[in-house]
Amino acid sequence: MGLFLYNEMMLYKKIIRPILFCFDAEDVHHFVAGNLKFWLKIPGVAGLIEKYALVKDPKLEREVFGIKFRNPVGIAAGFDKNAELFNELASFGFSHIEIGTVTPLGQPGNKRPRLFRLKKDSGIINRMGFNNHGAAAAFQKLSKPHKSIVGGNLGKNTATPNDLAINDYVSNFNQLFDVVDYFVVNVSCPNISDLHELQDQEALTGILMRLQEINQLKPKPKPILLKVSPDLNNKQLDEVIEIVRNTNIHGVVATNTTITRNTLRHENERAAQIGNGGLSGLPLKQRSTEVIRYLAEKSGKAFPIIGVGGIMTADDALEKIKAGADLVQVYTGFIYDGPFLARKINKLLLKEQP
Repeated sequence: MGLFLYNEMMLYKKIIRPILFCFDAEDVHHFVAGNLKFWLKIPGVAGLIEKYALVKDPKLEREVFGIKFRNPVGIAAGFDKNAELFNELASFGFSHIEIGTVTPLGQPGNKRPRLFRLKKDSGIINRMGFNNHGAAAAFQKLSKPHKSIVGGNLGKNTATPNDLAINDYVSNFNQLFDVVDYFVVNVSCPNISDLHELQDQEALTGILMRLQEINQLKPKPKPILLKVSPDLNNKQLDEVIEIVRNTNIHGVVATNTTITRNTLRHENERAAQIGNGGLSGLPLKQRSTEVIRYLAEKSGKAFPIIGVGGIMTADDALEKIKAGADLVQVYTGFIYDGPFLARKINKLLLKEQP
């Protein structure tokens, strides 16, 4: 099995990835997504992949915000924007898939090109702009049985002014309530004009309180989490802790992408040419871990944390968990390391446990 894993890594990193990286990043994403859907429809293919990729062991199971996860590793929002791949991705050993960001109405997002690789820095810059088919379309896709836990990442339509944003989050919440297992409120994406203003304590508290009011009227309320920016300072992170406490939401996803470029080592000039966008991957790793550690320590581990940002290897995931993350999510690392990153992470976690 070790030899197979080594060969898989070499095949992907030495042959498949270099070919894919010759083409536009967004085109490749759609190409890979289409191929996943095609090949995994063939009888027996999904089962074969699961047999290798899924690490089954009770020691990996986690119960977080009232939900039982088969292991701590998931796919971050942004990879499956339209809830088209959540079951296919689950076959690669992930315990949860966070779909979206979803907005009430479908929207095209920002003008292309809007997804860029920084290969020498193992990073990605995106300015996608919440492109998605809308909440009603996501509901239809999610109405079929799920092979894993599914989270719904909620955003507002670009055309919606901030003073009406609460209506968009409520609309998303109501439309997706019956087909997702937990919700993530996204007000930290750097690619939507003025969205960051909703991170203001008063505005954000209003959105979360309203969602909680609706949630508590449901026969079985569902967990609501907040996704935070890595660019918040300690005072702002203290406000996040206070918001979580005051609204009684269930946890935090830390972190989103960053607008800073000071962690780039090789491709500063290319990043400057690309311009605006959120940076993910290896350049985000350290700051994301710092935010996780700060929130965990300063709050006294008062709430669960999903750690995301710069998890490129199994060791990176372990670092996040040691910093205070209860679960972890990958995106850019899945692209750079290959399809069996969840297996590698879970194998290392088992090795580290007594």
